[in-house]
Amino acid sequence: LKRERIRRRTYGTRAEARQDVFDYIEMFYNPTRKHVRNGMLSPVEFERQQKMKTEGV
Repeated sequence: LKRERIRRRTYGTRAEARQDVFDYIEMFYNPTRKHVRNGMLSPVEFERQQKMKTEGV
């Protein structure tokens, strides 16, 4: 997080920094990060595959 986001930006207020970190985590990092428990798929890809399985049944 520090290397990818915080060090590249200058924040005017703490609230601005908090909002930017929240946005990064919720809108980029969590949806795209690969997880071992999901078979090394991102949550978005895992959910897509699960939906395809249930629709096919």
